[in-house]
Amino acid sequence: MLVFFDLPTETKKERKIYSDFRKKLLNDGFTMFQFSIYLRHCASQENADVHIRRVKNILPEKGHIGILCVTDKQFGKMELFYGQKEEAVSTPYQQLELF
Repeated sequence: MLVFFDLPTETKKERKIYSDFRKKLLNDGFTMFQFSIYLRHCASQENADVHIRRVKNILPEKGHIGILCVTDKQFGKMELFYGQKEEAVSTPYQQLELF
């Protein structure tokens, strides 16, 4: 699950709102992927739905926020480039499944 956001940061109050939103994402288990893009692994759609509701409950009044759910396979097919060289994708979390 990825959360993309673009929040205003021109005033001190807006920077505080940005910082609070970011901290709430981190407290809910999200990891920064890039600036203003945070991700979290969810083991099922039901689990993703819980976190989607949590994000919706903390939405700031201003700005643009997007939520995208992708499968592990889709995420694994991502190609990342830094400059001209291709780099391997490192997973920022360790998935654990119990049966």
